[in-house]
Amino acid sequence: MIKELKLNIGSMRDCTSFVRRTWPVFAFIIPIVLLYASYPGSFEGDTTWIGSWQGRFFYIFFLWLLVLETTLSWETLGKSKINKIGSIKAVILVAVSLLPTIYAVVANFLGANAVIVNLAAQQGIPGADRMPLAAEYFVFAVLFNVIILLMHGKQGIKNFSISAFFLVIIGLMYMVDDIYPYGRFTPFQLIVPTTTNLAAQTLNLMGYSTIMKQITSLFWGSMPELTAWDPRMPSQTYTSFSIAWPCAGVESLIIYTVTILLFLKRSSIPGWSKIVYFVIGAVVTYFINVLRIVSIFVVAMNDGNWMQFHNIYGPLYSISWIISYPLIIVGSQLLWGRIRTRRERTKNRVEPLLSQRSLDSLG
Repeated sequence: MIKELKLNIGSMRDCTSFVRRTWPVFAFIIPIVLLYASYPGSFEGDTTWIGSWQGRFFYIFFLWLLVLETTLSWETLGKSKINKIGSIKAVILVAVSLLPTIYAVVANFLGANAVIVNLAAQQGIPGADRMPLAAEYFVFAVLFNVIILLMHGKQGIKNFSISAFFLVIIGLMYMVDDIYPYGRFTPFQLIVPTTTNLAAQTLNLMGYSTIMKQITSLFWGSMPELTAWDPRMPSQTYTSFSIAWPCAGVESLIIYTVTILLFLKRSSIPGWSKIVYFVIGAVVTYFINVLRIVSIFVVAMNDGNWMQFHNIYGPLYSISWIISYPLIIVGSQLLWGRIRTRRERTKNRVEPLLSQRSLDSLG
């Protein structure tokens, strides 16, 4: 009887410990699932979704980052500032954890988003109809940080720094695109001509013909325009796109920079190795963006659904890489550690033998 009681108490403690560690994950899974059930197009890059390239698919990436950071900090998350279930802090935590779901309902079903659109339109923001999405990311970011602070204090923010910053970065990029759409935000547009030129050269290597020119207007800003066609098919119409910074993958470079810098900061990798890892990853991310532009043209020239590719599959190129790269870094470090250990073992075995042979030769 006593053994059974101890087992039950142990099981309850394990269950409580698991809930404490994964609480933030479940606090956001519920509203994200609700939003997907209500607006699947906002996650799938549907052409009917008002956000165009903007969407909620980054929430999936956020959940992946959150699970990854939870796993990496599993031991330290066992200790929480909330120890009693019925305490005032616990009640506040539950209330705050419900707010993401409450906000999703109020904003999307009770008219709060319409209020945001009207306020943005009054300020003359060109992308006023898309501002609710940027606001949603900001609200989720604030609530996520509050939940982490309540549970784990400042150390919790350090443990979940990547997830916390990620939502803020996405919200900021969407807001910039709403206020300065297309090619009107010059700092983000600076590298786009070079990226477009590399895409044109790649298409040329693939046998396509291209023409590139720069267009400038008060409404569109300054953007390169790339036209491509297949000279082997004279009847085929020309495919032409003006390329703004979101199309050129500038957002993926920003996401990569924030995510990998925070990841490397938390790791025990030596300083020079961190620089090498970051540079290699940045170069790969950049050329993936070139491939992204090339792919859009190839899809369009072959009568594919280029808009859906532009909105969801193109971004998945870089997101898949950014998700995989930390795992590649960890794997390479483990592999290098094993190689180094084997070398040391071999060295330790060989040195005594060499010493013995030297003594034998002297004797």
